[in-house]
This record gives sequence, structure tokens and C-alpha cells, in this order.
Amino acid sequence: MNEQKNIKGLFYMQYLTGYTSSMSRTRNHIYKTWWHVIGAIMIILVPFIFFLIFSQVAHISKGVLFSDIFVSLGRIVISFILAAALGWVLAISFYRGRRSQIALPIFDVLQSLPTFAVLPTAILIWGPSEFTITFFLILTIIWPIFFSVTSSMKLIKNEWEEAVDISGIRGFKFIRYFLLPASIPGLITGSIVGIGEGWESLIATEIIVNAKTGLGSFFQSVTGNGQATMFGVLGVLLIIFSINKLVWLPLLEASHKTHDE
Repeated sequence: MNEQKNIKGLFYMQYLTGYTSSMSRTRNHIYKTWWHVIGAIMIILVPFIFFLIFSQVAHISKGVLFSDIFVSLGRIVISFILAAALGWVLAISFYRGRRSQIALPIFDVLQSLPTFAVLPTAILIWGPSEFTITFFLILTIIWPIFFSVTSSMKLIKNEWEEAVDISGIRGFKFIRYFLLPASIPGLITGSIVGIGEGWESLIATEIIVNAKTGLGSFFQSVTGNGQATMFGVLGVLLIIFSINKLVWLPLLEASHKTHDE
């Protein structure tokens, strides 16, 4: 019993301490001076300042423009949360054993299918609705997350899995102290790729389903104005850059440090 408790304790300390200390070091590195804080605030404000100036120059309603931006942001956030949760559950369920030998080739075929080929069928079944947009975004975002988490789980050292088996941890502790730390690097990497693809699919889907609100609606309204379209694309790229700089890159750095440790 004492040996079992020692292994369990060492296992807990290796993951929990490593992950939390890594995250702490990353935050300290980014925000160690007021200039870092000011820089982060500026990164957040730049896209909004850009769109304010753009709406003024292009004579576009600020209310409508920012409403379209936040509607699209809401769609992609909701779709990402659902896709990340489903992709993570599928990955940890099928990353090893006989199940992986059967399931992974099937998932590989599914992710290889042209995603936009599914959209007409989705519109036919559910119509040009919010559910159709969300479903299509989930279908776009989920595969990079699923395969990235699967790859991350396959890199787990055998002795770590043996420590889990010996310690006998189950349930929530098993998820917290083993599955989450082991899968987080893959989850973050897959999320960066998935959301990047999601933004592209989001605008295209909003245009195809003729959504009344969102960035797709905005780009449809300025179709004949090449300059407005160009600056609209630049604004979207600024939003994506800000999110990556403030959220995903620090998380990616922290997760890789934890995984190395």
C-alpha cells in the first residue's frame, strides 16, 4: 500500500506541479512589466480601432458593423467549444488499443471528405439556420483537434501509463491528473489549426446560407466595393492575430514546457 501511495503521489506531483508552475512562468514572462500589460491592451484595441476608422471612412454604420463582428465571434466560440469537447472525448476514447485500429481509419476517411460538399445536404435538412452554420463549423474545426489530441496521447510514455494502472486512480482524478495534462498540447495545437480553418469556413458559410447577420452578411453588402472588401479582410486578420497572440500562443508555449517536463 505504501508503495502504491508513493507512486500515486509522485504521479500527481509530476503532472499537477509541472503544469501549474509552467503556466505561472508563462504569465510572469508575458506580464512581468507594465509595458507588457499596455502591449496586451493595445493588441486587444487595435482591431476595434481599425474597424471604427474603417466604418467612418467607408460610411458604414458602426452599430451594424460591430454587431456583425460579435455575431460571428459568438458563432465561432460556441462551435469551437462544442468541437473541442467532442473532439477531445473521441480522441481519448480511440487513441489506443483495438478500438483505435478500427476507428482511426474511419475518422481519417471522414476528415478527408470535402467539407463544403456536406453543406448543401445540411441546408436541405435544417435549412439556412443557425444550427446549420454551427454544425458546419463543428465539422470543420473538430478534425484538427481530434487528430492532434490523438497524436499527443500516443506520445505518452509507457511508464506514465503503468503508474496510472498501479496507482488505481479513476474518475475525475484520472481525467484531471492524467488525461488533461497529457492531451493539452495536442488540444491547443489542434485548436489553433481548427479555428484558423473555422474562420474561413464561417464567412463562406454565412454567405452561402445567406445569413442576415455576421461577417458574411457584411462582405455580401460590400461585394461591389473592392476597397471595403479588402479592408474588411484586413480587419478579420487583425482579430485572428490578436486572439492568437493573447490566447493561443501563450497557452501553446506553456503546454509544450509542461509536456517536456
